[in-house]
Amino acid sequence: MFRFSIDADIAKAKTPDTGLYTDPTIFQEIKEKCFAPSWQFIGGHSQVSTSGDAQPFILLGNYLDEPLVLVNDNDTIRLLSNVCTHRGNLVVNEPCRLSQLRCRYHGRLFQLDGVLRSMPEFKEVQNFPTETDNLKRLPLQTWGPWLFTSLNPTQPFEAYWGDIQRRLYWLPLDEYLFRPDLSRDFTVRANWALYCENYLEGFHIPFVHAGLNAVIDFGDYTTELFDNANLQLGIAKDDEDCFDLPPDSPDYGKNVAAYYFFVFPNLMFNFYPWGLSVNIVKPQSQSETIVSFRTWVADEDRYNQGAGSGLDTVEHEDEEIVEAVQKGVRSRFYTHGRYSVTREQGTHHFHRLIARYLDPSSPA
Repeated sequence: MFRFSIDADIAKAKTPDTGLYTDPTIFQEIKEKCFAPSWQFIGGHSQVSTSGDAQPFILLGNYLDEPLVLVNDNDTIRLLSNVCTHRGNLVVNEPCRLSQLRCRYHGRLFQLDGVLRSMPEFKEVQNFPTETDNLKRLPLQTWGPWLFTSLNPTQPFEAYWGDIQRRLYWLPLDEYLFRPDLSRDFTVRANWALYCENYLEGFHIPFVHAGLNAVIDFGDYTTELFDNANLQLGIAKDDEDCFDLPPDSPDYGKNVAAYYFFVFPNLMFNFYPWGLSVNIVKPQSQSETIVSFRTWVADEDRYNQGAGSGLDTVEHEDEEIVEAVQKGVRSRFYTHGRYSVTREQGTHHFHRLIARYLDPSSPA
């Protein structure tokens, strides 16, 4: 098992061994110990807006790779395993509207809440049915129009998302509309953790993102750490394209151009005055990652302005630098780095979280 510790004092700490980014065994261990217990974003309510709607999907395909199905059961949204409890066939194969869930392999029938209703040719089976014959029901949490779940929760949703919800209580979340035309996927030839590390520090902005640096005041860029999340606060150089903050906001009086929230281990919620860009980091292998950009717009007139403009350009700039780092960490001449005390608190925090989840007894 891969184990490491990161000194709590960022001024003394070294970054993890490069095996974190290159070793396939570590890649698999992190899947079960960091990703499976986490609260993952699974989209919006609008996927199943009408009673009977069913939306099958794979949670983090090629990594967690778990078949699930969202179901609207008389206006109650449920999240179920999409695997038949008889022989493991997928139950729902495409988005549809139905009154019950029937496996097409042998006809096992479930109610929309996942409870087994009937099964052909099973009269002689003893001790049947039991609770295990129902479809597994997964925990489902909501925030505004968005849905979240965990395959193996060890902490409540609040432990991941509570700080963010309290910070942005004033946002009109009911006005946020999903825009599939503005949403896309990017393939990055680098380890998922390298992509997250890059996101977690504004240190590189003046060197990599000329456009973003033109509107963000790098001197006022700050990072705040929470239990399983953190916030990078982007301050504009002028008072245009900023949030209209309520007086009781802790950020009142600041020209906030962007709230960059990271939720461990792989979610980025980027709030701009025009709306939200969600970045879902999806590990594919130890050296390849898919990053899904999903866009919600609340103010069409302000879209693509300020810090929230040119996001595709920023993404391509990040891809280029992270892919170069992936090549570098394979070098036999590089093992560890050090952290900037003033600029890399988020990356240091991220590494300490990985160490803690891999080994809860770790001093990290």
